[in-house]
Amino acid sequence: MADAGLPAGWEVRHSNSKNLPYFFNAASKESRWEPPEGTDLDKLKAYMAQNTRKPEGKIRAAHLLVKHKDSRRPSSWKEQDITRSKEEAIQILRGHQGRIQSGEISLRDLAQSESDCNSARKNGDLGFFGRGEMQKEFEEVAFGLEPGQVSAVVDTASGVHLIQRLE
Repeated sequence: MADAGLPAGWEVRHSNSKNLPYFFNAASKESRWEPPEGTDLDKLKAYMAQNTRKPEGKIRAAHLLVKHKDSRRPSSWKEQDITRSKEEAIQILRGHQGRIQSGEISLRDLAQSESDCNSARKNGDLGFFGRGEMQKEFEEVAFGLEPGQVSAVVDTASGVHLIQRLE
């Protein structure tokens, strides 16, 4: 097996439920989404490029979601009862958008602390998905982006989003 650049005892595995790679240490039984400390990121990147394939017809995206009181489910891991208006949610998201566009912070780093979606724990990463698997408004924008590109504000029943196409 090729060298993945991981510290001793760690291996790359694939989550069938999330359709994403994760890192597992057989000795400690620890699993995590982020590479463990001491990983050679250049080797890992080369390994992943060589050993993972994008599912046919699917894209991979990350997002930052800000919910509002009229969202489909106005609560999140951060806030039990979301009371902000849709306009306030859009203003919050535009502030995040400015920070991302200026290069101050990446969407993925910001999503980890600011997104109202449970995907925040994976830096907003939604994994691979095909047409018909996401809300129509979200999907149309995500499939229209080039890899690396970040969307303008997208409004769905879940709230307002910034979307970054990853692959």
